[in-house]
This record gives sequence, C-alpha cells and structure tokens, in this order.
Amino acid sequence: MADSALARAVRWDTVVGALLIVVLLLSFTTVDGFGNALNLSFLIGNTLPIALIALPMTLLVVSGEIDLSVASTAGLSGAVMGALWNQGMTIETIIPICLLLGVVCGLINGLLVTRLGLPSLAVTIGTLAAYRGIAQIVLGSDAVTDFPTQYLDFAAGRIGDTFIPYAFLPFLVLLAIAVVALHATPFGRSLFAVGASEEAARFAGIRVKRQKLILFTVTGLMASLTGIFWALHYASARFDNATGLELSVVAAVLLGGIDFDGGKGTLGGAIAGVFLLGALQNVMSLQDVSAQSQIVVTGVLLVLSVLGPRVARQISVARAGRRAASASTSAPTTS
Repeated sequence: MADSALARAVRWDTVVGALLIVVLLLSFTTVDGFGNALNLSFLIGNTLPIALIALPMTLLVVSGEIDLSVASTAGLSGAVMGALWNQGMTIETIIPICLLLGVVCGLINGLLVTRLGLPSLAVTIGTLAAYRGIAQIVLGSDAVTDFPTQYLDFAAGRIGDTFIPYAFLPFLVLLAIAVVALHATPFGRSLFAVGASEEAARFAGIRVKRQKLILFTVTGLMASLTGIFWALHYASARFDNATGLELSVVAAVLLGGIDFDGGKGTLGGAIAGVFLLGALQNVMSLQDVSAQSQIVVTGVLLVLSVLGPRVARQISVARAGRRAASASTSAPTTS
C-alpha cells in the first residue's frame, strides 16, 4: 500500500518539480533582478524558515496528523531568546534553553493528541493561541536587535560572492537526515502505514502513539530552531515573529503532494513545494505585489494543493477503469 502511494506521489512530485523549473526559468528571463546573486540569497534565506518546519511537518502529515502551532512555537522561542538576552545571558546558553522549550511545546501537543485522544487540528489551534499569548507576556511589545554580530552574520550572510547562504548548508544536512528517516528506515515506512490505516498499523505491531509523540516533539524542536533562526536572520526578536508561517508551511507541504489524509507523499515533493512557494513570493515582492495579495495567493495555492492530487487520482482511476472495461469487452469469448 505504501509503495503504490509513493508511486502516485512521485507522479505529482514530477509535476511540482517541473512547475518549479518553469517558474525559475521564466523568472530568470522576465523578472528584473531575479537572477541577481543577492536576490537569490534573499530568496533562499526567506524560504528557509518554511523549509525547516516543512521537514518534520511532512512526516507528521504522512502519519495523519498536523501541527498548526509551529509558528507560535517559533515566536515563543524568539521571544524567550530576546528576554533572556536582555537579562544578560550568553547566546550559547540561550539557544539550548530555547530548543528545550520547543521540545516541551511539541511534547505538550503530542501528549494531548496521543494520551487524551484529542484531534491534532483542534489541539494545535488551541496551542497556537496559547503559545503566542505566552510569547507576548514574556517579551511584551519590545524588539530585541543587539544580538552578537557573528551570529547575525551567519544567519543572514552568504558564502563569498555566491548566492548560497551560510545557513543553507546545515539545512541540507537536516534534509538528508529527514529523507533517510522517511524513505529508507523502518520508522519511515511505518509512518506511511499509520497514515494509511492506524488500526491496521496497530494490528501489525506498530507503536502508533509512541511514533506520533516523537513526531510532535521533533516538530516542536524544529519550530524552536526556526524561531532562533528567524530572530537572527532578521536581527529582531519580537513576540509576533513568524506570525502566519504555519499557513505557508502547510500550503507548501500539501502543494508538494503530501496527502492531508495521511499515508501518501515524498519529502522531495514537499521541498519542491516549499521552494516553488518561496520563488513565487519572491517574484511577487520584486513586482511590488502587496503582502495582502501574497497571502491571497498562498491561500489559493493551499486549496489547489489539496484539490490537485485528488483530481489527478480520480482521473487515473477513471482511466484505469476504462482500460479494464475495454480489455474485458475485447477479450475473446469461448462457447
């Protein structure tokens, strides 16, 4: 079942990957300033927060769950980072504390879902509001901007005169780990089984609750890491950092072919969706499209990302049905 789901997702991945290439080619040739090394660096740097959270979110959605509190967890992490920095703590001490905070936030989500049996959509909508509220209590309306220069340079700088940000390199390492975990380990294969049928997965001996708890915890950790990166990349820690980021993450993941019902998709498709969304947002910014209009485009892509794979599967099923009917009518009969 997982193999057939993966095959269907690869076909959708091909469409998304091809569309990404077309968008990039058109942007290089028709949009002024798009191919500039500095702009490409901005594109990648602005897309990295989405990409970082998309890694665990892909695994979570494959297992049939979702976490809408990721942006609030990132905001809370940034707010705590700013508050502790104001109190005179070193950045080397603050970062582990913020990462541990992300683990706690993810663990809370996971326990509510796995131990109390609550739906992850409802739980994380609630914690979305709660974590953002705590962030505002922690930092108020202050903006902390005086972080150490070497950290700001790493988060926002690029390698020499190239378009590659320094922060892109550790992302590639995390991407490789996530790809291996999802597509080349028993743990990853079991996630597809859980997403396809949780009851059947339990009968097969898979520890469903434990796996989901791990996924929620890792998602919280990555959201916190994203909050740290966001504060350093934009040189500003505020309680409202990363507001609305969850919409972009979910839109990109679903656009990449990850089925909202679980059990289907590939991480390659999800990352292609992430950078397709990032490229479109960059082009719209270069064309002076308003932020409100960009949000509308993201919302439309979210709807299309859910609708597209379903329509493609229905077309595929219909074609298979016609071929089967044609084969049965053309088969020779025996008297």
